[in-house]
Parts: sequence; C-alpha cells; structure tokens
Amino acid sequence: MSPKPAGLLPEGVETPAGLRDRLAELRYLADDGLAVATFLALRLARPLFLEGEPGVGKTEVAKTLALLLDAPLLRLQCYEGIDSAEALYDWDFPRQLLHLRATEHRDASAEGAVAEVYGEDFLLARPLLAALRTSPSVLLIDEVDRADDEFEAFLLEVLSDWSVTIPEIGTVTAAQPPVVVITSNRTREVHDALKRRCYYHWLDHPDLEREVAIVRARVPDAAARLVDQVARLTQALRSADLYKPPGVAETIDWTEALVALGATTLDADLATQTLGAVLKYREDQERARSLDIGVLVQRAVAGA
Repeated sequence: MSPKPAGLLPEGVETPAGLRDRLAELRYLADDGLAVATFLALRLARPLFLEGEPGVGKTEVAKTLALLLDAPLLRLQCYEGIDSAEALYDWDFPRQLLHLRATEHRDASAEGAVAEVYGEDFLLARPLLAALRTSPSVLLIDEVDRADDEFEAFLLEVLSDWSVTIPEIGTVTAAQPPVVVITSNRTREVHDALKRRCYYHWLDHPDLEREVAIVRARVPDAAARLVDQVARLTQALRSADLYKPPGVAETIDWTEALVALGATTLDADLATQTLGAVLKYREDQERARSLDIGVLVQRAVAGA
C-alpha cells in the first residue's frame, strides 16, 4: 500500500480560522463551513468538491488558493464530449511531421525516427498532466457536471493514484499531489464515486450582510451606500422567479458598472439602464421590469 500523500497548507496556517483570515487578506470572504472544508482538503491532500449555483464564488476559491500558495493555477474547463486526451496530453502532430520530413534523408532506422518524435519535445501537456508534473500547483476542474460518465471515471482514476502512464514515455507520478478544486453547477448529478473521493461543500448565495462585505472587499472604490443598495436589489431579484438568478459575481459586476458611471447611489433609471450587468437573459430583464424595477429600487434605497 502506497504511503498517504502529505497535504499542502500555506505557511503559518494551522487552523480553519487561520485559513479563513488568509483568504480574507486576498479579498475572498469564506464562511466557516467553506474554511473548514478547504482546510481539510489542503491538510489531507483530498480534492475539494464545490457545488452551487453559478456565480456564488466556486471558481474564485481555486484562484485565491493559487495566489495564497504562490502556485500556478491550471484550469480544466469541462464540457460535453471532453475526453482524456484533451485533459491529459496529446502529441504535437504538425511538429512531428516536420521533424520526420527534415530527417528523412538522415541515416537512421525507422524505429529510431519514431522514438524521436514520441519524446518530451513533442508532448503537449494538458491541465491534468501539467498539474502532476508541477509542484506545487492548483488544479481547477471546472463544471465537471458538463462532462459525461466516462470522463468522471477517468478523473477518479487519476485523482486516486496521482499518476498516469504515457505508453511512449512511462509513468508520471506527482511528487506533491496538486491542490484540486472541482466545481459543479449541478446541471446533473455527479456520481457518488467521485464525490466520495473529495471533501464536499455546497456554496449558497450569501445573506445580505456577507454579500455587502464581499462587494466592499472586491469594489473598494464604491460608496458604502451604493453597495448596500445594489446588494439589497440583487437579493430581491433572486426571489423573482428568474431563469438565471444573479450570483455574487453579478452583484460585483453591477457595482463596478455603476462606479464606472460615477454613481454613488441608485435610482430606478440607473438600475434599468444597467440591468445588462446583472441579468444576462432578455426574459429575465423583462421579468424584472414587469415587477416594477422602480418599486424594488425604492425598497432597496429605503433599506440601505
């Protein structure tokens, strides 16, 4: 039985609270549950599986960990039909062909020529292989729910052994397992076998107080009153039966757009003109207008 891989924690971090504070220094405000899940994933070298609605900050966890650990972020964006070659490695076929043509008159055996073009110089490392070969590194497997069952099984094998075999080169084993963050928007259920390999945490939309704190951290130039108003209005829109309710990312985008226009407070006209920063579907914008955006803004302004 192979020894259990050692975890990787930022220097000086010994508790979940310490990790939460270090994340906050980088403007990521994690709640206690996320701080504990992330701490355990780092400490015990287990993948962190984050599930939740789009825009709640799942991807930002990986980006912030890469900054905190001073490690490269390697991102594998999943989609329907993705296969192992696109995630692991491929060969640079155009360069291989050029090399064979350039050396075809050289006195060399066919076997030797083939061996040359299937070497390191012609290997294209995709995110999974790059993560195994780079220590330390942060591997983001984004939107795994978009991939199919076969790809999930492939991921499970790689993440269990922290190694892959390339027939032409040999086995590549991670000297230090990468920090792995897997995200899912739950467009479909991910198999239990993959989830059992990970520490799981569900990210929900934050309450008003936390959302205000997040936006203030991310958009420090925004007036405090404007941030409060935008956060209140965004939370009202989330309960409006929209096709795509806005996440924290949209609250930040909306605030940045308003600051770019020089706004320090919100009114109905300004909110209507900038709906494209927070609602990305025509039907959702029409729904917001049908609810009388002016009334929603008045309530947000009054509550701030």
